[in-house]
Amino acid sequence: MLWLMERAGQKNSNVKHRQFWQQHNQPIELWSAAVIDQKIDYIHKNPVEAGFVAEAHHWKYSSAKDYSGGKGVLEINTA
Repeated sequence: MLWLMERAGQKNSNVKHRQFWQQHNQPIELWSAAVIDQKIDYIHKNPVEAGFVAEAHHWKYSSAKDYSGGKGVLEINTA
């Protein structure tokens, strides 16, 4: 995982070694349950789209496991 942060840091002149967070962000208003579900699904699919895992619930720290009826590593609050 360090190689990802190092690669991101090399692309940004403001970073000396590693970059963890993306430099840009675009806030999105979560105005309905449907929009929230869409964004959660998008987040769960990120490691799959990047080719790190075949299934979203295989990503160690993903809440996808919790949403599919299992128990993930991190505690989540779905309320």
